[in-house]
Amino acid sequence: SASPPMFQSRFLDFFTRVHPAVPAIVYLPVVAVCIWLGIDRGLATGTTILLTIAGVVIWTPTEYWLHRLVFHWEPKFRGGDRLHFMIHGVHHDHPNDAMRLVMPPGASIPLAILFFGLFVLIFGTPHAYPLFAGFLLGYLTYDYTHYHVHHHTPKTKLGKKLRAQHMRHHFQDHRYGFGVSSPLWDVIFRTLPRRRKAAQRSEASQS
Repeated sequence: SASPPMFQSRFLDFFTRVHPAVPAIVYLPVVAVCIWLGIDRGLATGTTILLTIAGVVIWTPTEYWLHRLVFHWEPKFRGGDRLHFMIHGVHHDHPNDAMRLVMPPGASIPLAILFFGLFVLIFGTPHAYPLFAGFLLGYLTYDYTHYHVHHHTPKTKLGKKLRAQHMRHHFQDHRYGFGVSSPLWDVIFRTLPRRRKAAQRSEASQS
């Protein structure tokens, strides 16, 4: 179902709705350039592959904490409710709007620039290039997993499990299930969504 406009201006609102192909179009060339830069600046192929994998790994806690701390932040200042609605609330109110299932470039590009700067600051170049490439591959996995579990019915065991966990986040308790592409950090931080009956038994035992 279509979600409401975020801005009165049709021009501005256009940029809040994103075709699912857009993240791949924007970021896959950046991934390729970053991998090429790493090798061109002297990194061995094996080192480049390992750093790219490390970048994917670094993405996983980033995904968890962005979702938990930023997307579900509900500021108490004036206009905070509208800010929350624009960041993530619109998705929870209208979870089946296919044009608001991947991050719009207006939000993802500034975040990507910020993280690239942090990678360069912490790891230096050329190591930051393949690390950032892997980080972007992790982000794309997240975005397309999110689109898939909302817009399709997964056929694989993993896909079904990820969809079930994300639907519990939406429709059972949004304080659980912050990982979308992986449940790893939900397991570590004990925020893995529970089956409704298990959750009810736990609440009953505590009351």
